[in-house]
This record gives sequence, structure tokens and C-alpha cells, in this order.
Amino acid sequence: MKLVIVTGMSGAGKSTAMKMMEDMGFFCIDNLPIPLLDKFIDFSNSFRTDMQKVALGIDVRNGRGLEEIRDKFEVLKRSAVSYEVLYLDAEDEVLVKRYKETRRNHPLAAGERINKGLQKERKELSFLKEHADYIIDTSQLLTRELKAELEKIFVRNQDYKNLFVTILSFGFKYGIPSDSDIVMDVRFLPNPYYVEGLRALTGNDEEIQKYVMQFEEAGQFIDKLEDMINFLIPNYIAEGKNQLVISIGCTGGKHRSVTLANELYERLKGKKGYGLKIEHRDIGKDALRGK
Repeated sequence: MKLVIVTGMSGAGKSTAMKMMEDMGFFCIDNLPIPLLDKFIDFSNSFRTDMQKVALGIDVRNGRGLEEIRDKFEVLKRSAVSYEVLYLDAEDEVLVKRYKETRRNHPLAAGERINKGLQKERKELSFLKEHADYIIDTSQLLTRELKAELEKIFVRNQDYKNLFVTILSFGFKYGIPSDSDIVMDVRFLPNPYYVEGLRALTGNDEEIQKYVMQFEEAGQFIDKLEDMINFLIPNYIAEGKNQLVISIGCTGGKHRSVTLANELYERLKGKKGYGLKIEHRDIGKDALRGK
């Protein structure tokens, strides 16, 4: 039997992940009382069942039962049960926003602010996160992207690293993305906005890409940035970082930043050891404002 313990922060997407794993052929049990964990394993081993793949949802709803999780892990090891821990996480700001959107109360807030409940929850789940085989930060993930990550791990059995890298283009006049880890300013490059026939195009168009990349400084910049990112990523992975947002900005987030974000994405795409995606936050805002 393949056993996966699904855990993590409330609001990080555990219920969604459990539904996805059910579609992948897992027998899913959410909020199993921890004192029953070893009894469930004994039952599965003692009787002939069709439960070849099992996902158990365990989180702070177990209350004081979480204190027993260390002992239960030892029981699993002694019984030679192969298990893995999937931990879903998200930034506090994202979790607070999700709670406010759904108008739900945090299980540990007890009438206090949501942030207080999140602090308590992180403390209570720290042991599970330390022993997690897979940590997925859903702060920037769409539902389909979460599904792709789970399929990568549990369907295709691909090697998985916990770091997920987002390359994000943006316009400084719309503000620096608040979740940025690395911010690069490419406003030193000539702006296609002022070139006849190029204003309406974007960095996704070949004409803009050729214009921006014709300058020697653009090539030097992307070479140096790629070299720095290749140096940083293994060190981030070693330190346990699970989310890296690389933001590249120009004035409006339409031409130069989009071109160089695309170029960096193409250079990093296909490399092993981390997930990768690209977003262009402000690429259409000038058009929407009629500028």
C-alpha cells in the first residue's frame, strides 16, 4: 500500500489536493483522528482491500491529537509501511485574503485576528513540515498548476524538488509586486514605446524582441542574470526555500520587461530541480486604460 499523508496550512489547498488525488486513484480519508492511524494501517494489512493507494488528510482539526504524530510515525516505520508526507503551504498574506474571501473563521483564531490563528497553526504543524517529503507553496499557483505538480509527483513519479520559481514581468508605474524575492530594473534599455510602429506591440511579439535584444546591454544583462540565478537556486533549495519570485520591471510592464522575462524563462526552462512558470502582470494595462 502506498500511503501519503496530506497536511499543511488551513487555506493552502489541502481539500483541493485531496480531490485531485482521488481522481488519480487514491482512496482519500480527510481529517482522520491521529489515534486511529495505526489501527487503520492494521486494518489495511489484515484484510484484503482494494486500497493500493491511500491519502490521509491530517491537520490542526485533530487538536491535541497532533501531539501523538511523532509516535505514530515511529509505529509506521516499525510496521514497515512506506509513507510520504505532502505539505501544502502559502504566505500569510495570501491565506488571510483567502479566508476573507470565503468569510470563514480560522480553526485556531478563537475570535482573534486570522494572523494569530496562522501563527499558532505554523507552530503546531512545524514537526510535519520538517518531515515533509514534498512542500508545495500554493501562493502563486493556479488550480491547474497544482494539479500538474501533484501529477508530476504521484502519477509520473518524477524527481521533485520543493522550489517553485516564478518569473514575473511588471511595470514600475503600477507598483513593485509585493511577493518579489528578486527585483530587476530594465529601464536602462531603450524604450520601444517611443519607436514608430512598436508602441501597440508587446514583448511577446517578435518585432519587440528583436528591438530590445539588438542592444549589447540587453544580452549582457540576461547573461549575468542567468548566471546569478543558476548560482542562487541550488543554495535556495539547500536552505529549504520553496517559492522564488523573480520580478523584472520596466516602465509599463509591456515591452522590455516582458521580452527579458521571456528570455530568462527560455534559458531556465527544462532544467531539473525546480518548477518554473512565467507571468506578465501588467502587459495589457496600457491598452485597458486607452494609453
